[in-house]
Amino acid sequence: MNTSTKLTRDDLYSLEKYFEIRDDFRKKIIAHKEDRRLELGDNLVLMFEDKLIMQYQIQEMLKAEKIFESDAIEEELDAYNPLIPDGHNWKATMMIQYTDIDTRRVMLGKLIGIEDTVWMQVEGHDKVYPIADEDLERDTADKTSAVHFLRFELTPVMIADAKAGKAINGGVEHAHYNYVLTPIPDNIRRSLVQDLI
Repeated sequence: MNTSTKLTRDDLYSLEKYFEIRDDFRKKIIAHKEDRRLELGDNLVLMFEDKLIMQYQIQEMLKAEKIFESDAIEEELDAYNPLIPDGHNWKATMMIQYTDIDTRRVMLGKLIGIEDTVWMQVEGHDKVYPIADEDLERDTADKTSAVHFLRFELTPVMIADAKAGKAINGGVEHAHYNYVLTPIPDNIRRSLVQDLI
């Protein structure tokens, strides 16, 4: 696999090879995602994306669509590469989860703008609020989406301190959803530090 932060065709398995290794690769991804999933209270989850998770997403897409043409593979790479952290940020898919459908509908109406109130913080530094939904707007006047994409940009000093072992905190400060997690679990902290250069 190449050492850049982005995937290339050289990182991908052929369809034939992927069919052979898929079960083992899926088990690896499930275990890996356990260290990338941050629960902020009962109803909000951040899934921090990275190169390995995006490789899996692409491989699954190629398999499902039986894609093997070069141009089509490049289209998938172009779609998923922007979700891979660049070495100075964390990128996450944020999911708002309510099991009861009526409660979910009510809360999505109350939680407009919540994506802008999520924060991450390296101990001793200011909170970092995300750049949200760069690809498209996901709020309407009546409700927010259950899924948002977030990018947390870190300063060089924050990165150095995180890599030096400082705690990482997270939280949400919306009028209808407030939660603080200090610090985040150590397994997640270790995984997020791997995203930083």
